[in-house]
Amino acid sequence: MGDPVAVWLLIGSFLGLLVLKLPITFALAVSSIVTGMYLNVSMLSIVQRMASGVRTFSLLAIPFFILTGELMSKGGISHRLIQFSNALIGRFRGGLALVNVMASMFFGGISGSAVADVSSIGSIMIPVMKQKGYDGDYCVAVTVSSACQGIVIPPSHNVIIYSLAAGGVSVGRLFLGGIVPGVLLGIILMVISYVIAVQRGYPRERGYTLRETLAVTRDALLGLLTPVIIIGGVISGVFTATESAAVAAIYSFIITAFVYRELTLKKFWNVLYSTLRTLAMVLSLIAAANAFGWLLSVLQVPAMVTQALIGLTDNRILLLLLINVMLLFLGMIMDMAPLIVIVTPILFPVVVHTLGMSPIQFGIVMMLNLGIGLCTPPVGTALFVGSAVGRTTIERATKALLPFYIAMIISLLLTTFIPAISMTIPTLLM
Repeated sequence: MGDPVAVWLLIGSFLGLLVLKLPITFALAVSSIVTGMYLNVSMLSIVQRMASGVRTFSLLAIPFFILTGELMSKGGISHRLIQFSNALIGRFRGGLALVNVMASMFFGGISGSAVADVSSIGSIMIPVMKQKGYDGDYCVAVTVSSACQGIVIPPSHNVIIYSLAAGGVSVGRLFLGGIVPGVLLGIILMVISYVIAVQRGYPRERGYTLRETLAVTRDALLGLLTPVIIIGGVISGVFTATESAAVAAIYSFIITAFVYRELTLKKFWNVLYSTLRTLAMVLSLIAAANAFGWLLSVLQVPAMVTQALIGLTDNRILLLLLINVMLLFLGMIMDMAPLIVIVTPILFPVVVHTLGMSPIQFGIVMMLNLGIGLCTPPVGTALFVGSAVGRTTIERATKALLPFYIAMIISLLLTTFIPAISMTIPTLLM
C-alpha cells in the first residue's frame, strides 16, 4: 500500500486549502506539488502530468459544446423553447412551472450546462412566474432543480470528462445512456411541481390553437435539431464526438445569426468571451486534477478505498448506497470537473469490477449525483445563480428546494438500481 503520511498530506493539504478558500485549481496544484516534494517526485513530472491531462484530442469537443451552448443561450433559442413548451403543457394547473421544467429539458439537451440553463431560462421564466402570482422561492426551486437535467441529457461536456477519466468509455453510449434518466428526472420534477401548484392554487395558462401550436413548433424546431445532429452523428459513425461538437457549433451560429437573426456582433463577442472564460476554468481544473489523481494512483488510494468499502459490507445494495452518499457529499463541496477526474479512477474499480455495474450506468449515476450537488449549498453554482436571478437568499431557496431534492433522489435511486433505465437505448442503438 502507499505511504500513509503522503496520503494524509495530499488529501489533508487539499481540504485545508479549500477551507482557507483558495480556488480549487490552486488547491489541487499546491497539494500535488507539496506531496510530490515529500515523495521526492520531480516537479517536471508533476507539470508533465498536468499537461498530459489537457493534451487529449477528445477534449477538443468541450470548447465546441460550450460555444454551442453560449450561442443558443444568447441567440434567441431560450424564449422559443419556452413558447414551444407552453403550447404543449401550459394549460395545466401551475402550467408555467411545468413549462419551466420542460424548457430546461430541451435547453439542457442543447447547452449541456446547468448554469447556462438557469441563467438563460431562469432570467425569462422567474420574472414571468412572479407576475402570475407564483412564490419567488418556488420559482427559483423549479428553475434550479430542472436545470440539472442538462448534466445528464446529451450532449454534456462533463460526460466527455468522465469518458477520459474512466479510460475511454464510449461517448456515444454515454450520450444515449443519459436520455431516459434525464427525461425521467424531468417527469418526476413535473409531478412534484404540479402537486405543489394544485395545493397553492397556482393559475393555468391559456390554451394554444392548432395554428398557434404549429407556428411555435416550426419556430423552435431548428434549435431542437442541434442535439439530434450531435447524437445522430455520433451513433451513426458519421462524426466523432469532437467533430459533432464542431458541426453543432457551426450550425448554431448559422441558425442564431442568419435564421433567428438575434446574434448581433456585440452578442457574438460576449459569446466568445464567455466561452473562453468557461473553457479556461474547465481546462485548468482538469490539468490540476490530473496531477492530483495521478498521485492518488501512485499512493494506491483506489485500492485502499476498495478494501475499505468492501470491509464495511459485502452487500451490493448497501455498497451502492454508500457510494451515492459519498458522491452526493462530495458534490456539495467541490466543483464538478475536478471531482470527476479525481473520483472516477478511485470508484471505478469498486463499482465496475467488484460490483459489476456497467461503466455507462456508473457514468450516468455519477452525473446525477454531481448534478444534485449543483443545487445544494455550500458550493452549488446553479443554486447561487438561480438565487441571484430570482433575487432571493440561499437559505430560502434551499428550503423551497426540499421537495425537489426528494424528486432528484428518487430519480437517482431508480437509475442506480434499475440498469435498463440507462442501458436500454445504448444497447439497442449501438
